[in-house]
This record gives sequence, structure tokens and C-alpha cells, in this order.
Amino acid sequence: MKKLWFVLFLGLFFSLGTAFAQECERGTLDARFCDEDGDLLADVPSDAAELVSPDTLIFAYTPVEDPAVYAEVWADFLTHMEEVTGKSVQFFPVDSNAAQLEAMRAGRLHVAGFNTGSVPFAVNVAGFRPFAMMAADDGSFGYEMEIITGPDSELATPADLAGGQLAFTSETSNSGFKAPSALLMSEFDLSADADFETAFSGSHENSILGVVNGDYAAASIANSVLSRMIARGVVTEDDYKSIYTSQTFPTTAYGHAHNLDPELATSIQEAFFSYDWEGTALQEEFSESGEAQFIEIDYLSYWDVIRKIDEANGVNYTSP
Repeated sequence: MKKLWFVLFLGLFFSLGTAFAQECERGTLDARFCDEDGDLLADVPSDAAELVSPDTLIFAYTPVEDPAVYAEVWADFLTHMEEVTGKSVQFFPVDSNAAQLEAMRAGRLHVAGFNTGSVPFAVNVAGFRPFAMMAADDGSFGYEMEIITGPDSELATPADLAGGQLAFTSETSNSGFKAPSALLMSEFDLSADADFETAFSGSHENSILGVVNGDYAAASIANSVLSRMIARGVVTEDDYKSIYTSQTFPTTAYGHAHNLDPELATSIQEAFFSYDWEGTALQEEFSESGEAQFIEIDYLSYWDVIRKIDEANGVNYTSP
């Protein structure tokens, strides 16, 4: 039912977009957008009347179990963004990937961090223009998808999931759904719902706690989230065991809506790249997963592996 709902959600986006279709090159972008320069991103409108420069910028971080915690984590950074942009900035807690996508699509969200798997949807459906990602001091970045189970579980490899259960997070999540779906099929010939039962927890935190508390037999999660939960003392390394680790994927992408005034968009980017992490709540939270700065990215190259996973899963970004 949840998967059907998401398909209908995208279908609504598609039908609305056709009403505003433009005659232009757009690739896989929604009909409301153009991509004349071939960078796979929605072009900034050339008509000044279509640009926006709101008095208050709305910022949202990818959905987490307790958004209130992350409102505090991001508070100092958002104050810095206010100083750089000259705008008020408000933290907007979102409880699902779909809600975050809808908010940017509707013009209610201006700056955001979308999780890895949601980025292509945000780009194609909502006009998201990613420009930054967190990285370590040496510029290295990324996380792995892990499949975890209880410490005393009889599951030893993903092949043992046959006939059992695996918890996903949401259909837009890379490590929480799309990557494990593609990898389990290609490496172990296991198809979700056909060879094993599935559940959807809504977030990586929920999946991890579900395994620890015995609600799920196993779960596919982002190990960067797991590292932060261990650092906060929410779980310990004795509470689970890992039976699979993937290749490294890019992390949450930070960006803004495509129709922001270019000067405002430039100042938002400046806020990310000029931010001093030292001694901040942002440093305390994300250093546990090895991140210490924002680096510049481009969607075309950095999200190539994610688009290939989507292609293997038959994902269509703008229509059901």
C-alpha cells in the first residue's frame, strides 16, 4: 500500500507538471522545467518575473526520527546563513521524504538537504539544484549501505534472507530501499516481496531501533546514521551485527530551489562554504560519521552511480 501511495504521489506531480509544460530540452526533468545546458538540473528561469527572493528562507534536513534534535544541531549554521544572506531562516521539520519533496515542489521549501536516494527525485520532480555535500577534512566522503540483524540472529549472509523479512526505510531512500533491492537481486537473486517479506519503517533510525528491539529480523540502513546513533549512545555495537556492506555512496546533498534569485542563490552557497564548523553542534553531530566540512559537488558526476541503481530498479522520476 505504501509503495502504491508513492506511485500515486509521483503521478500527481506528473499530471500537474504537464499543465506548465515548456518547449525546451529537459531530459528526465518534469515538464515544468528545462535543461538547455545538459547538466541534468532545472535551469534557472530567464524571466525575472519567475524568480523568487522570500524574506524568510525555509530550510529542511532529511527526515529523521526526532526532528527537534536536528533543529538544535542546525541552529548555529542557520544563524550563519541569516548573516550571509540577510534573510531570516527557519528550520522546517519534515517527517517523510515525500513531504520534503512536496514542499519544494510547491515552493514552500527553499534550501534543503535531501538524502542520497531522494536527490534524483528532488532534482527531476521539484527543481532541486544540489551544490554541496559533507566530507572529511581530507575531502573524502560517503557512506555504505549495510544489512544488519540482531546479534544472536541465525542470519549470516544476505542469502539467508530468503523466506524471511527485511525492513526498508522508504521507496526514495538509496541505502534504505533502492540499493539493497538492486544488489540483492543482482548478487543473490532475491526479489523483494517475492523471495522475502518487506516492511517500511520510515527512517534509518526506526529501522536500526527496530532491529535492536526485535521488531525486524533485518534491515538495510546507512552506516553513517548508525555511527551517529552509536556516538549518541542510542545503540551500541553489541546491539546488532552486520551481514553485508556495499560500495561507498555519496551522502546527503545540500542545495536550493531552481527559481531563487541568482544573487540569493549565490549567497546561500557562500553560507555553506564559509561556515566554520569548529566547536559547533554541527561538528559534534557529524564528526562521528567522519564529516567536517562542506565540499562543492555536481549532480552529473557525483550521482551517476545512484542513477544507475535507479535504472536497474526501473525507476521513472517523472511518471508512474
